[in-house]
Amino acid sequence: MQDSPSSSFSAYPLAGITVLDLGQIYQGPYCGFLLAMAGARVIKIEPPKGEPIRSRRGVSVPLAMLNSNKEGITLDLKSNEGRDAFLRLVDRADVVIENFLPGVMDRLGVGGKLLLGRNPRLVFASASGYGSSGPYRDLLAMDLTIQAMSGMINATGFPDQSPVKAGPSICDFLGGAHLYGAVITALFERSRTGAGRICEVAMLDAAYIALTSTIGLHFDDPTANPRTGSRHAGMAMAPYNVYPSVDGYVAIICVNEEHWHGVARAMGRADLIGDSRFATHAARCAIMEEIDTMVGAWTGKLTRDRLMDASKVHRFPAAPVRKTAEVVQDPHLHARGMLIDFDHPELGPVVLPNSPMRFDGLPPMPLRASPCLGQDNTRILKTHAAMPLEQA
Repeated sequence: MQDSPSSSFSAYPLAGITVLDLGQIYQGPYCGFLLAMAGARVIKIEPPKGEPIRSRRGVSVPLAMLNSNKEGITLDLKSNEGRDAFLRLVDRADVVIENFLPGVMDRLGVGGKLLLGRNPRLVFASASGYGSSGPYRDLLAMDLTIQAMSGMINATGFPDQSPVKAGPSICDFLGGAHLYGAVITALFERSRTGAGRICEVAMLDAAYIALTSTIGLHFDDPTANPRTGSRHAGMAMAPYNVYPSVDGYVAIICVNEEHWHGVARAMGRADLIGDSRFATHAARCAIMEEIDTMVGAWTGKLTRDRLMDASKVHRFPAAPVRKTAEVVQDPHLHARGMLIDFDHPELGPVVLPNSPMRFDGLPPMPLRASPCLGQDNTRILKTHAAMPLEQA
């Protein structure tokens, strides 16, 4: 297909790749966003009334964040006309991504095997909660339920309190990032063989690996409580916690002994460096409460900025616990071009993300606003799918 607003970005790695993005909410759209920001032409396909996230508050910041640099059309895949138009688009596409419940695409008559039968070079990428096989296949899944099933919720919180979910939508974005990797892997294979492939990612599969430290603790001691608060998930490092400051909190972690030596010097306790009770991770973990009390008493007398200055001078890892407002205006993220002050046509002034990926010799991809519902129907459906506009 030609006539793409992104056709001027031919130097980017995925230039010339056309993606049909049927993604909804977070998981699928994030994969499509990463593909678009690497140079692919991404056509977001929504049902006539829009994907589910539009029902939350119409045009929302999350919708804008995950759908920049995409074109947008509407199709009713439950109708013969909509399905036929989609199939004509598939004939000229490189990738289809979707994150419906397994079996939905087959029931609509646009499943992966059928599409590869029409276009053998197609990469058909599916994301779901539990995958297309296994006893959980047909369970409804969202980020919250996968956090629960994966063990994330049980591992989050403090040992003497009820478990809590992680604040961010971790599983959705783990799934979306892994789906991007699957798509790129399949495209690489196609570059050698000429053949497309069906690939999939299950959020539960992707979530498991994030629990590495918790799982390590389990195999060390199956009776251990997995909720370690802000301490190391494997209870294998100290200091490793969130500590109070005069104006908030600061996170401090000691990965090696030099880091601990830096903390000891910063506290004015160089005498601890030669003390066998503090000499190793194992020794310090055995007196973790004492360590945390000592470090917390020191940090509680200083501001976050003073503690960060100390971490730079004495070379130990630390970071202020920041509020969302601080992160959105972070000068580092703005300087790198990861965050951009953007005048969105529907939202007005807003901060939007670029892609975390960087390609040497290329500036971050310039942002285009997320598409209005069906904004490209006339140009794409009438021109490329031979579909009368009134049927879109």
